[in-house]
Amino acid sequence: MKIETLCVQEGYSPKNGEPRVLPIVQSTTYKYDSSDYMGKLFDLEESGFFYTRIGNPTAAAVEKKIAALEGGVGAMLTSSGQAATMAAVMNIANAGDNIVCSAACYGGTFNLLGVTLEKYGISTTFVDPDSDLETLKAAVKPNTKAVLAETISNPSLVVLDIEKFAELAHSNGIPLIVDNTFATPVLCRPFEFGADIVIHSTSKYMDGHACALGGVVVDSGNFDWTASGNFPGLTTPDESYHGLIYTEAFGKAAYIQKAVVQLMRDMGMTPAPMNAFLLNLGLETLHLRMPRHSENALRAAEFLENDDRVSWVNYPGLKSSKYRPLVDKYLKGGSGVVSFGVKGGREAAVKFLDSLKIAAIVTHVADARTCALHPASSTHRQLTDEQLIECGVSPDLVRFSVGIENADDIIADLDQALGK
Repeated sequence: MKIETLCVQEGYSPKNGEPRVLPIVQSTTYKYDSSDYMGKLFDLEESGFFYTRIGNPTAAAVEKKIAALEGGVGAMLTSSGQAATMAAVMNIANAGDNIVCSAACYGGTFNLLGVTLEKYGISTTFVDPDSDLETLKAAVKPNTKAVLAETISNPSLVVLDIEKFAELAHSNGIPLIVDNTFATPVLCRPFEFGADIVIHSTSKYMDGHACALGGVVVDSGNFDWTASGNFPGLTTPDESYHGLIYTEAFGKAAYIQKAVVQLMRDMGMTPAPMNAFLLNLGLETLHLRMPRHSENALRAAEFLENDDRVSWVNYPGLKSSKYRPLVDKYLKGGSGVVSFGVKGGREAAVKFLDSLKIAAIVTHVADARTCALHPASSTHRQLTDEQLIECGVSPDLVRFSVGIENADDIIADLDQALGK
């Protein structure tokens, strides 16, 4: 099936007389006919649900849909995008290990890797994603376990050269993890260009309505975890499951199964069934919304590019963007986020935000309604000026998330706010 059909149909197929719409299974618990069967579930000898912290029928249907959309062998929903990033890394990295990460990343990712996981012994080397391959290879250490980057970075809108980063990872025998939040599988499927693991904050475009926090980890099933001998968590016995070896028990799905039955079991970053249900509603229209977001954002960016009250504009879909060749290679649209600077710097940017009427000032980004943010004074305020620049965030940067309203109305709002 094509991706439009997968958005609508995949994941849940009602049988005769069953509900047409995916049911919300609002239960923590499941009943069994025998203790023996329940024991086999806990030993991973049978498939099924034994506690909603680890799995739930509503969430499982949505996981199946997202795995199909990305072209993976399996997926794991989490309670937030941050939880998905943490799970993706901690599933293969232990104390003493290293991660190489694009410096052009979401501020929460930067802090998670550079501060919090550092305290637990997992170090991170941040790299300029636009560097040449040889420079990037110099950042990889013997203890590096993964490379992580965003398809379209938040908020700096750097477009990732996925094949270059896949070469960086695979030449060192490690996987490439790609955060595909801003592109979604409608605009880009990173697995087709060499990525091994994909993560999302589903709170953004996938949900699409700012209703439900969530995240997801998707496993391509393509990475050979046994080749290097550097991933013992997947290739040696797990004593908490009577010596089970994930690569032997689950084959291509070893990574995602370990994430579910070990990390989710122990850390409990579980999505609520109601949130999974709301996410599914959003996914059903994802293929309709993403082209509209991209079209509206391009029109807004073109308006801003030709306005002398604006000092600079960054939108990867613009013909003038240095990332346009990568957009043409990897993406089916530039997505819905535009960043730009208002002449007058930080104070002018704040005044501009305060003057908007249609666009709302919110922490959120990437939903159906247009919204705006000044990252330096909000989401990235924990970073130093040096770290802000490293992340591609200048003091005057406005992140403008273009919704699916009429583009003329969005442009009129930009015009009147700039006038003030």
